[in-house]
Amino acid sequence: MTLPESSTAGGGPVRLDGPWTHRDVAANGARFHIAEMGDGPLVLLLHGFPQFWWTWRHQLPALAEAGFRAVAMDLRGVGGSDRTPRGYDPANLALDITGVVRSLGEPDAALVGHDLGGYLAWTAAVMRPKLVRRLVVSSMPHPRRWRSAMLSDFSQSRAGSHVWGFQRPWLPERRLVADDAALVGELIRDWSGPRPTGDEEAVEVYRRAMLVPSTAHCSIEPYRWMVRSLARPDGIQFNRRMKRPVRVPTLHLHGSLDPVMRTRSAAGSGEYVEAPYRWRLFDGLGHFPHEEDPAAFTTELVNWLKDPEPDR
Repeated sequence: MTLPESSTAGGGPVRLDGPWTHRDVAANGARFHIAEMGDGPLVLLLHGFPQFWWTWRHQLPALAEAGFRAVAMDLRGVGGSDRTPRGYDPANLALDITGVVRSLGEPDAALVGHDLGGYLAWTAAVMRPKLVRRLVVSSMPHPRRWRSAMLSDFSQSRAGSHVWGFQRPWLPERRLVADDAALVGELIRDWSGPRPTGDEEAVEVYRRAMLVPSTAHCSIEPYRWMVRSLARPDGIQFNRRMKRPVRVPTLHLHGSLDPVMRTRSAAGSGEYVEAPYRWRLFDGLGHFPHEEDPAAFTTELVNWLKDPEPDR
C-alpha cells in the first residue's frame, strides 16, 4: 500500500501544519524538535510508542487557550529529533526532557506523558524534582510497578508481549517498517478501545513517521534497555533510584479497556507519590485516551492543571 501524499502536507511526515509553531532546541547533547503554542506556565507533552509529538494535536490548542505554554516534543530518535547511536536508557532520556525545559528558558514544567513518555515523566520527576512543577501520566504505571508487573504478573507480561518481542535483533525493526509500516496501524487499532484513535488518515501519519530512516530502531531501543537491564547493575541501580518518592502533585489517567497496560498494573502507583495524587479511570477507553476521547481527557487535564490545590 502506498500512503497518500496528503498525509505529509506542509512539513513532511513530521512537521505537520497546524496552529502551532515548529522549531528545534538543543539539550543534553542532542537536538530536539518541538511544536509549541500559547503563553503562560510551561506544559511539556511527551509521546509514547509508536507515535510522535502529533499525538498531542488535540491538547496543544486547548492548553494554549487555557493560558499555558504548550510544547510537544519528539523524544530522542523519533520524529524530528536527533537519532543518536546511544543514550536510550530512561535516565538519559529523562535528562533530555529536563534539558528541554531549561533550553526553553523556563524554571519548571508540568510534564504530561503517555506510555513511554509517561515512564520518562515519572523518571524525570524523581531525578530532577525542582524542574517538575506537576506530573500527569497516562497509560503507564510507575517504573517500579511496571517492572514488578512484567516480571510477576503473567497476564501483564502477556499483555506487554511486544516488549519481549523487541529484544530480538533487527527483526522488530524490519517488521515495523514492512509494507509501509502497516504494523504501526495494526498496533494503534489493536490497542485502542471501541472508539477509534483517529481516522485512517491519522493512522497513516503515524505510519509515515515510522518510515523516517532509523526511527524504528531508535523507537525500540528504550524497551530493549528496560528488559535487558533487569538483572544488570545499571538496571538494578535505576530501580533502586526510583524508590525515591515523587514529591509533586500527580494526576494518573488510564483507560479501563487498555489491553497493553492492565488497570491493576497501573493502579497503586500512588504509593510512590508523597504529594496530592489523583487517579482517574476512563470507562470504555483503551491505551490512547487522549486520542480516543480528546474532549474528556483534555477537560480532566486542564481542570487539574488549573486547580491551585489538587486534592489527594
